[in-house]
Amino acid sequence: MSSTRVKAFLVIAFGAYGTSTAAFADNPWDIYIGAGAGESHVGTGTEVIDPYGNYDGPDYRFDGHHSAWKAIAGIRPILPLGVELEYIDFGNPRTGVTNTGLGALTGAEAKAVTLFGLGYLPLPVPFLDVYGKLGLARLDTTLTEISPVPFCPVLVTPCVQTTSSQSEWSTNLAYGAGVQGKIGSLGVRAEYERISASDRTPDIVSLSVTWTF
Repeated sequence: MSSTRVKAFLVIAFGAYGTSTAAFADNPWDIYIGAGAGESHVGTGTEVIDPYGNYDGPDYRFDGHHSAWKAIAGIRPILPLGVELEYIDFGNPRTGVTNTGLGALTGAEAKAVTLFGLGYLPLPVPFLDVYGKLGLARLDTTLTEISPVPFCPVLVTPCVQTTSSQSEWSTNLAYGAGVQGKIGSLGVRAEYERISASDRTPDIVSLSVTWTF
């Protein structure tokens, strides 16, 4: 590409960037809402305890994929930075158990409320955003497990295997990244988001639509 063409491209690109910046200055409080759907992965490991609270079994892993959805509300008070609140439902993946006598996790339902700070790359095009996200998530995980077959003396009945659920709350680091295309007030974005917890790590790949007021 010749130097003349390079200069012309730079003039057009930065002119477009300046136009978008001026438009942003006219409406500095970009408030938006949106919703999205995608596929989640829920992985967790926990110690299985029998109904009597006295079984110290091995750690069991659960890994499953499920359809997921989320609701979004955000604000972009300055061009390179924004704040976003999300509710994410990671779904309720289930798995079959091949040897129920040993006990196992058979399901993990995960939901989270997340508060993100967003940082946008300074691209010289007004219709495209590339950004990273970092924040905190309040994660609610409900685990479903089949207990190991308990030891029962011959004359003691009933002696049956049980299925139980337990809910756990935790506050964890959340992060992600995405790309967004914009046409007027309408935005379409593709994102990856993950919640980092000690024994459960749900994540989601999603496609969302937003509307800016």
